[in-house]
Amino acid sequence: MDLFSAIVTLFLIMDPLGNIPLFLSILKPVAPERRRRILLREIVLAYVVLLVFLALGNYLLRFLGLEQETVSIAGGIVLFLIAIKMIFPVDSGPTESFEGEPFLVPLAVPLIAGPSTLAALLLLQRTAPNDPALLFIAVTVAWVISGVILLSSTFFYRVLGARGLVAMERLMGMLLVMVAVQMLLNGVKTFLARPAG
Repeated sequence: MDLFSAIVTLFLIMDPLGNIPLFLSILKPVAPERRRRILLREIVLAYVVLLVFLALGNYLLRFLGLEQETVSIAGGIVLFLIAIKMIFPVDSGPTESFEGEPFLVPLAVPLIAGPSTLAALLLLQRTAPNDPALLFIAVTVAWVISGVILLSSTFFYRVLGARGLVAMERLMGMLLVMVAVQMLLNGVKTFLARPAG
């Protein structure tokens, strides 16, 4: 997977536009003058979590002994399921209320650096095992774009409204479906091209 594809994949999974309503609702009880500072802190904490996982993920993959085509096929399936959830969201009931200021949970983890993003990092590491710099750049760029969108969440909510944000999330889900199918096809093609035995 090239740099642009990795950035797009990670950005789509981080889903900053889809997270805007959740961020706004969680930060609602916080004093307006502190919201931006808290949001910035949570975005930085999410980046630290992503970098730690990026540093340790390769060791985990080596320990498990996974082959590239296995990871590619599994990655395609996982990304496809994530994309389906974005296109057809399931109402999980009211958001858990938080008293005081949120710290690490739930804004940094799991809303930015969630299980889906961490799983995607593992999969991307296996598809580009000899180029850690590429993945570092991809994570950083996707994180910066997501962070800018989340810091401008009030503006985006005012411009797009709730329905507009839902429409954008579904569009991002459609793009992610295409990335997932391509990843799955690449894995199957590599597996079929492998010499028997």
